[in-house]
Amino acid sequence: MKKFMIAAVTGAAAGFVLTAQFAAPIVAQEVERDRLTYEQLDLFGDIFERIRSTYVEDVDEKELIESAINGMLSSLDPHSSYLAPDDFSDMREQTRGEFGGLGIEVTQEDGFIKVVTPIDDTPAARAGVEPGDFITHVDDEPILGLTLSEAVDLMRGPVGSDLTITIVREGEEEPFDLTITRDIITVRAVRARTEANVVVLRVSSFTEQTYPNLESGLAEQVEELGGMDNVDGFVIDLRNNPGGLLNQAVAVSDAFLEAGEIVSTRGRDPQDSDRYNAQPGDLAEGKPVVVLINNGSASASEIVAGALQDHRRAIVVGTRSFGKGSVQTIVPLQGKGAMRLTTARYYTPSGRSIQNLGVAPDIIVEQKLAPEEATETEAEQETRRRRSEADLRGSLSNDSLSPDELKTLEEEVEAAEASAKRRVDDYQLAYALDVIKGLSVLEAKD
Repeated sequence: MKKFMIAAVTGAAAGFVLTAQFAAPIVAQEVERDRLTYEQLDLFGDIFERIRSTYVEDVDEKELIESAINGMLSSLDPHSSYLAPDDFSDMREQTRGEFGGLGIEVTQEDGFIKVVTPIDDTPAARAGVEPGDFITHVDDEPILGLTLSEAVDLMRGPVGSDLTITIVREGEEEPFDLTITRDIITVRAVRARTEANVVVLRVSSFTEQTYPNLESGLAEQVEELGGMDNVDGFVIDLRNNPGGLLNQAVAVSDAFLEAGEIVSTRGRDPQDSDRYNAQPGDLAEGKPVVVLINNGSASASEIVAGALQDHRRAIVVGTRSFGKGSVQTIVPLQGKGAMRLTTARYYTPSGRSIQNLGVAPDIIVEQKLAPEEATETEAEQETRRRRSEADLRGSLSNDSLSPDELKTLEEEVEAAEASAKRRVDDYQLAYALDVIKGLSVLEAKD
């Protein structure tokens, strides 16, 4: 027994020595790293003092420090930045759903400002700004070399004032200018409507209003159709949705899921990781769901699309999404400013990251361009479309249908014509509605 005890103690002592031998280099490395960090901070202080004392013109020390902070953050990734007090205030207004500006979500790429998406029914959207556009100049002033915050500041201004942005667009040989009038941007997060017994939920952003708008809009449309039995399915339109609040993306996903993981976030510290799960209750009551996405669908939009796709709760239709798979935390700072810092990546329920990849649709459908104007006049086109046996004088009537059957047939023809028109106006949405119709037919047969 004594020998066992001694052996045990000796083993423990040997383990301590072995651990200490490995720990010493680690401690030395940390000490060296700290020394180099303090040297770099001293270097920063020396440069700041030299600029302040000997630069050819007087400098605003506050602006100098803010620029240094923003440079440090923006060097990390395109989504980390310093928010001056005014910018921080603007950001909080945006998450509440009302703010002043042009109505575009932007990021930075290769030194230029890249449009993620214009927000629905805003000056930028009405002026023709498109996802993927590069903004190179604002009022003829080049923005190459400016930080994202500095470029955004150039685009801000009094409501009602005009500014001109220069756009470089893929497929266009030359840059071109767009003049836009600044306005108060009131974002209605969700617009609900009915198309051929399908409830279409157009989700334009993820603000504090998104889930309440979606819940109430869905209920109103279902009621107008006379109840869920008359609903063929739902389309969640996330095209050109730049994202927003994580908790709202979780809430929207949860609205159509009964159980299971919605999204997980993983930071550098495992303790900072989170997992968000669905609670029982499906607002759609198991009806077919199609999610529409395109390259302007980013961040929170991709969380919703990825969650419903992984759980096979929805068919995703459209084109590959933007591919922003990171989470930013807003940290308030002294002086009423804040820091937007990328703190985690998010993962869909299957464990995939969409960072730089995006969500790949189950069915890829490109948005068709409007056809060129025909050479025929509108009257000639209408005549050609209506030319049929029924147009011939003295043609026999159809006596095989009752009045009710004839009325039903006419309604079906009207619905088909409306569907054909949608394929011209919005091909992707028309395709989504066709998918819902097919799924509802299969469901009825079961």
